[in-house]
Amino acid sequence: MKVFKFGGASVKDAEGVMNVARVLKNQGFEQCMLIVSAMGKTTNALEVVVENYFAKEDYKAETAKIKQNHIDIAKGLFKEDHKIYEEIEEFFYDIESFLRRNKSPNYSFVYDQVVSCGEMISSKILSEYLVQEKLTNTWLDARDYIKTDASYREGNVDWKLTEENFKKLNSNESFVTQGFIGSDDNNFTVTLGREGSDYSAAIFAYCLNAEQMTIWKDVPGVMTGDPRKFEDVELLDNISYEEAIEMAYYGASVIHPKTLQPLKQKSIPFFVKSFVEDDKPGTKVSGDENYPRKESYILKENQTLMTIATRDFSFIAEDHMSYIFAELAKFKIKVSLIQNTAISLALCLEDKFKNSEKLNVTLNEKFDTSLITDVALFTIRNANMNDAEKFYKDKNVLMEQLAANTLQMVTK
Repeated sequence: MKVFKFGGASVKDAEGVMNVARVLKNQGFEQCMLIVSAMGKTTNALEVVVENYFAKEDYKAETAKIKQNHIDIAKGLFKEDHKIYEEIEEFFYDIESFLRRNKSPNYSFVYDQVVSCGEMISSKILSEYLVQEKLTNTWLDARDYIKTDASYREGNVDWKLTEENFKKLNSNESFVTQGFIGSDDNNFTVTLGREGSDYSAAIFAYCLNAEQMTIWKDVPGVMTGDPRKFEDVELLDNISYEEAIEMAYYGASVIHPKTLQPLKQKSIPFFVKSFVEDDKPGTKVSGDENYPRKESYILKENQTLMTIATRDFSFIAEDHMSYIFAELAKFKIKVSLIQNTAISLALCLEDKFKNSEKLNVTLNEKFDTSLITDVALFTIRNANMNDAEKFYKDKNVLMEQLAANTLQMVTK
């Protein structure tokens, strides 16, 4: 079985959904597991619904806009009497019904129950349209297969139970399902982290022992840099799992950081291709280490630089480090880069849940701390250090690190 994943940009409107069907007809839809994200910017819009709900502001007006957008997309694909319109109504009735009855003050729990509806609706619309186009498929609820703990907004997969669930599937059929979501022991929806649909596809690929996995993007493949931020970038035809993992970890947006490890474990070839030019080869990620080491540029924005120093000028020792990292885990803050001296520790942080100020208050009870927000982590893979001056041009460098052929700098 092969696994295809289409992101929100590929199904942002009726023309996009039609194009997905075109790609599938060209590529072959036999024995295929298709994972799809929410349509366009639906996730962002549903996040506003949750924010308004907790702010006790009008969330129903925003919900109505999102529903109308999906109805408008459906009108470009189906006749007026198609059952999809009732399904769309039901999905949005479920959102409002949940928010009306909800008593939980847990933002992350409510977020997952509401925001996940974007994937449910988009997958249903796509599945029905493919049936209409003679591309036979079965719609699946990913929550029946991917089981997680109750870490809402950042679910941890129960791999043993998830693998058991996949044994129920007939691998000779084709399916359409959702990215981004799973469920906990109580069958409440748990999302896998923002932009987690790529990770969902990797989970499906791993559990199905897929022959290959392809993510369809609005770019030709993995580039040596984001063309919106860097000039003269080029396509990387082939890279190894390790190279792709490093690039994703450092912030390459074309691949979700968690995607690669499950594929590497079973040596499943992974392709990143364009849904606009699906006949082009794109990028292949595999265990082949014989690939050209091209200089690549990654910019990870919206970071926070935290400096931590001992007050009595004792060393930053193992007990200090253990305490600091336990607090980072508690506040769900990820470390993008670390640098330490005898008496201080500098951390470049990714703070998705906006907890760095709380962390700073906590750590300041024992250490001298400082925060610089809105910094960027600039990473150059396979850096040509003979021409290093160009990397520093017009940059205010707050911290830098060089390891092997990877140069990293935190800039303001």
